[in-house]
Amino acid sequence: MKTNTETAPTEMGPNRTGIKASPIDSKKTIEGAKAGIAPELISTEPTAIHNYRVSASTEVGPVGTMPPPGTLKGAAKTALKALQGESANVFLDQLAARLAFERSGTRLYDAVLAKFDAGEPHEGGPTRAQLEHIRGEEMAHAALLTECMEELGGDPTAMTPGADIQAVATSGILQVATDPRTTLSQAMNALLIAELADNDSWLVLVDLAERMGQTEMAERFQRALEQEDDHLTKVRAWLTSSIMGQAGVERTEAVNPPPRERNRNSGAAKTSH
Repeated sequence: MKTNTETAPTEMGPNRTGIKASPIDSKKTIEGAKAGIAPELISTEPTAIHNYRVSASTEVGPVGTMPPPGTLKGAAKTALKALQGESANVFLDQLAARLAFERSGTRLYDAVLAKFDAGEPHEGGPTRAQLEHIRGEEMAHAALLTECMEELGGDPTAMTPGADIQAVATSGILQVATDPRTTLSQAMNALLIAELADNDSWLVLVDLAERMGQTEMAERFQRALEQEDDHLTKVRAWLTSSIMGQAGVERTEAVNPPPRERNRNSGAAKTSH
């Protein structure tokens, strides 16, 4: 008999989570789910749930607010941007959001490295050196964002609204990768979700920096984006190879979409906000 560590997650086992596993108890399961609904909802109909969420959203404040500038230099820069009709706080919040994500990304690769050491390398999968290299670039991106925030007089240790949202959004991804029961392939699946979000967010940050006149920062962010493109391509290929191998079908080169046009020049002109 196989032990837990010898059983693959795709093997058939004692999983009785589906309702068809016990048709007799299905009615009680549905009744129990309805009983667990908050009484304010009255109904489990989508409209009632929607109305409750709308009502709740109008009664609370935002997730958080931006901290005041930590230095006189920062206050001066913030005031200058405000006079130009631009909100420096929006830019600082986006920097903080990316910083929070890159910190989580570094920890995510730490977790994937542990999965790599605990598992068996598969054909077409990553090497330890490749994972370490990407982890190093994620850490370097966090250092870059920290430096940029400090240049603008911001506090990279502050939990801005955007940073808070990113921390919550990545918590589930980290839980998948750090769960001792998950495999390297499952951790790679979570990694792909993170890399897809990270890639697009850097794309937005490059454009925002350009439009706010932060040309030098935009160029540095562009280099980070190019590295993130490489991360995404590699992770997609590794995961595809793993899934094809588990399915016992012929491994092929991972299908990657054509590089997106960065459109860096078309958005360089100032626009009103």
